[in-house]
Amino acid sequence: MRRSGGVVWLKRAVVVVVATAAMLTCAMCRNPVRHLVGGKDRWKPNVNYTDWSLHDTFYVGDWLYFMYEKHLFNVLEVNETSYRNCTDGGFIFNITRGAGRDVFELTQPKPYYFLASGGYCYNGMKLAVNVVEFVPAPQPSPATSGCDMITAINQLISSIVITVWAVFSYNR
Repeated sequence: MRRSGGVVWLKRAVVVVVATAAMLTCAMCRNPVRHLVGGKDRWKPNVNYTDWSLHDTFYVGDWLYFMYEKHLFNVLEVNETSYRNCTDGGFIFNITRGAGRDVFELTQPKPYYFLASGGYCYNGMKLAVNVVEFVPAPQPSPATSGCDMITAINQLISSIVITVWAVFSYNR
């Protein structure tokens, strides 16, 4: 009966180690960025959000931070057709939470489309951003980067865990 508890404990330890290693790899290679939509102009009419978005690269895990007058404006995620036509019917997600300071996480590599309803879209309150996966730049020198080091550590930990698990399972 005691061996059964040991197997459960080992399986939990393996899960914790692998999950921690995966989180370290993701977290250590690039920190998410919070983009203030519109920069100093924020989310309001008569701002060219196309120009603003062309100055940044948006990666999976980044956040869009919309700041606006809460009594006048809102933020809706829409599809491309609604974005082009400035229509809010059938929006995907209402980002507005009532404070005029709303964030939206970019979770997938794809184009995202946003607009303000109430006709404000026709005054420029619409934004399209293309989100891409982060790919670390190749290292020019033979020196080991932080990401390479984390990957090597993860592989070492995984190898040790698999070996311990195999030995423990074999001795059952």
